[in-house]
Formats: sequence, C-alpha cells, structure tokens
Amino acid sequence: MRLSDLTLEKINDRMRLRVMVDWEDCSQPKRELYIETIPPFAGDLSENIHPFLVGCIIPAMHFGERRISLNEKICPTLEEGLETVQALMVQWSHGQYRPLIIEAKPLTFPKYPAPLRRAALFLSGGIDSLAALRVNHLNFPRDHPGFVKDCIMMHGFDIGGVIQRGMKYHVFDRAIASLSHVAADAGVNLIPVYTNIRHLCDDRDLWLNKFFGAVLASVAHAFAKRIRLAYIASSYDIPHLHPCGSHPLLDPFYSSYDLGIIHRDLAMSRMEKIELVSNWDAAFQNLRVCLANVPDRLNCGRCEKCVRTMLELLAAGTLHKTGAFVEKDVKPEMLSGFSIRIRERQSFYLEILPLLAGKGRDDLVKTIKHKLLSDPA
Repeated sequence: MRLSDLTLEKINDRMRLRVMVDWEDCSQPKRELYIETIPPFAGDLSENIHPFLVGCIIPAMHFGERRISLNEKICPTLEEGLETVQALMVQWSHGQYRPLIIEAKPLTFPKYPAPLRRAALFLSGGIDSLAALRVNHLNFPRDHPGFVKDCIMMHGFDIGGVIQRGMKYHVFDRAIASLSHVAADAGVNLIPVYTNIRHLCDDRDLWLNKFFGAVLASVAHAFAKRIRLAYIASSYDIPHLHPCGSHPLLDPFYSSYDLGIIHRDLAMSRMEKIELVSNWDAAFQNLRVCLANVPDRLNCGRCEKCVRTMLELLAAGTLHKTGAFVEKDVKPEMLSGFSIRIRERQSFYLEILPLLAGKGRDDLVKTIKHKLLSDPA
C-alpha cells in the first residue's frame, strides 16, 4: 500500500484533509480517503499523515498488503505503537494476519506545542460516551488539561459508514441537533466530522472486532493541532473484555508523542453507566443508541441495542422518564427478533436479571434466560 498526495484543501464550505491510497498486493481499487469538518473548526485540521497511517494499517493487514509506504515522516512513538497493534491483530486473527512493514522516515521532534491544546472525547449519544463525558466533568476541574472541552461526532462511523446503506446525512444532522443539547449543557464544543475511512473495507466482522477504534483514533490525529488527548469510551468493563475493535490493549497504541489516546471507564459496569446518565437530564432525554438510523425516530425501539438499553433503563426504574424512546415498557415478545448472545452481549443481560426480578418482571427474566440458553452466539 502506498499513501501519497497528502493535501489539506477547502471544498465548498468545508476543510478536507485527504490522501490517495494505492493497493499493491491485492485487487482493491485506488481510493481517496478524507477527513473533513465545518468552518468553525476548519483551522484545526493539520496536514498530517498520521490519521491515514492509523486508519489504513488494519485494512492493509486484512487484505494481505506487505507494506505501507509513505513520503511523510512519522512519529517514532506511533510507529512503535503500531507494532503492538499488528502483534495483537496477528493474535486475534489466529495467525491469519501477517505484520507489514511501515516504510517512512522518523520525525525528530514533536509538531505541536502541548500547552495550547486540550482534551476531546468521541460522542455518539450512546450510554458509554455520555457516561464518559459525565465522569470526566465530575472528576476533573475545568481548568485541568484533561477536562473534556471538545466532543467529536463522526459521519462515516455508524451513520454513513456502510456504503450500501447510503450516506444518510439527514440522520446525521438529526443526531447533531440532539447532541447539541448535551453539548450546551456540558459546556463543550460539538465538532462534526465527515470521513470515509471505514469504506476501505465494509466487512462487518473486521469493523466490529478489529477496526472501529482505529477510525476514531485516525480522526483524533487529524485534529492534533487542536487536541493533546483523545478519550474513547469503553464498550465493556474489565470482567467482560474480549477482542473488540476498541479495546484497552489496542486504542492507546494509536498514540503519538503529540497525541495521546485513552480508552476510559473500564472500572464502570454497564448499569453504573446507566445510573449516571439517567441522573443527567440533558443526556437522558437525548440518548441515541440505535444503529438502524430510521427516518422518523432517534431510536427505533426494535433492534437489539434499543431493546437492551430499554431493558437496562427499566431495570433502573427510569425508562418511563426519558423521551428518547417512544416505548415506556418492554414486553417479552420484543426480544424475539434478534440474538442476545452475539459479540459477548450476554454479560449485559446477566447484569440486569436480578434487578428485573426485584421489580417483579418474571416474564422478562424467563424470556432472557431462555434466550441465553438457546440463541446462537
């Protein structure tokens, strides 16, 4: 793989950082990759190859490329970290992936002065990222450099990430409008970002189990002129860790000397996050957990992620208090359309069983226990 023609340019009213990707050892087509943002933050994008090196390395391994070649210099800290990332990919793929060579000269000094930059968090509107923002603001003084001042919302991640499903810009605009209430209440900047890095490979297993943390980190590197630290909210707590596209053994190794990546809140259980968000009204009323991106609702109320979150809120006694879901109760038949054992999700259901039993919801307890035994993994 060769990365070339790194360019920072204005396209219409947005600023775009782009690079050309040429594959050398597979039949994938030549592609322009980009990361772009809107005018208020256009000056914060930097002409930096790190975003695309981070974003390309796992797809390059996936398709069997033997090297990544680039003309720009790279940070030795990042290069060392990517050696660890590759070793982890070899392990997680049971030897199907092979390490590749990064052909680039090293940077001899940092590019950006640390005192002028800040901390940022990726904010999707889901429980994990909202809880991460809340914990950070409860624990860090506002003038501390680790206090989150910027939140990044990405188009090309869950919305617009799968080519066949369309770009759905209207869904992204709706999500931005909803999260604007959260950002205003928290006193943070909400930065919309548009990228097509996920389009390098539409394989769902690759995305969920190996790749999505790299796309978050790549966007963080694009804003290294503005941010010194980027937080990625954990999907699982310590007892339930497993190979995943965002993982505490993975995300921090996308760091450079200029930009640190932190995978945070591993000590918090899912229900602790639920309680935290339930007590923050601006976030609680604007939850966006759904990946279905239906046209008329923030959350469809039917998919596994929606129903699971509603069950958790029901277990916490707060489902009826949020306007994020039309439904104010969960019926057993609502669990019939999906497996609850995919991607280690059974741990979430096991956590809520005693809480539902304590609320007299034996109907739901019975249904969940049956599905834990019978659903395909």
